[in-house]
Amino acid sequence: MKKKFIVKKSYEFDNIIKNNDIVKNKGFIIYKKENKLDYNRFGISVGKKLGNAVYRNKMKRRIKNIIDSINTKNNINYDYIVILRSMGKNYKYRELQEKLTDLLK
Repeated sequence: MKKKFIVKKSYEFDNIIKNNDIVKNKGFIIYKKENKLDYNRFGISVGKKLGNAVYRNKMKRRIKNIIDSINTKNNINYDYIVILRSMGKNYKYRELQEKLTDLLK
């Protein structure tokens, strides 16, 4: 995932989470907000309660890889915040991929 496709600033995270649409299942919560850019941007959050830093970074890498493999081209572009829930901790890679693709489409 290229840097321009990532939401990094905390005020951007807060703005997207406060005012916008929520889609969720047992493994993920996804917030989305329409943006005025020519592309979608993603922010990924994995809480400290799910594991140590090594595990959290591993899950972030998996989620980024899944997002890269999904083609989310629409007429309207969005900023997405993807939050991994505690049930998602138990999923294997294929299950993560299925659950996340279902929510994004």
